[in-house]
Amino acid sequence: MSNHRSFQRVDRISAQLRRELGALVHRAVREHGLPSVSVSDVEVTRDLAHAKVFVTALQPDLAMEAVQALQQLAREIRHELAHAVRMRHVPELHFHYDDSVDRGERIEALLREVTAQQQENDPES
Repeated sequence: MSNHRSFQRVDRISAQLRRELGALVHRAVREHGLPSVSVSDVEVTRDLAHAKVFVTALQPDLAMEAVQALQQLAREIRHELAHAVRMRHVPELHFHYDDSVDRGERIEALLREVTAQQQENDPES
């Protein structure tokens, strides 16, 4: 298999895992009462043995707590992932905090959320 095709395959698998893990992490956060995080990116090694799962947090100060909890749940989440994707070998999951999302974006997102909530609560505005 050419390098180009193998890269495309890894990209495709990363995108699929990002979608599936987005939902699984969201559920884990709810079920375990973790600080709110969402999956921003997944990087899979070329041999598909490992996946780095990057998460962003609305409250950066609580991010490490969430990442540590997710790392403890990694085997359980990987098991659920195995049911969701058709892969011979589901990569081992490694959770990391993604601090590349700059604070400006996070603040803008929070402001949009607050504005939306205010509009829901006060239909007159």
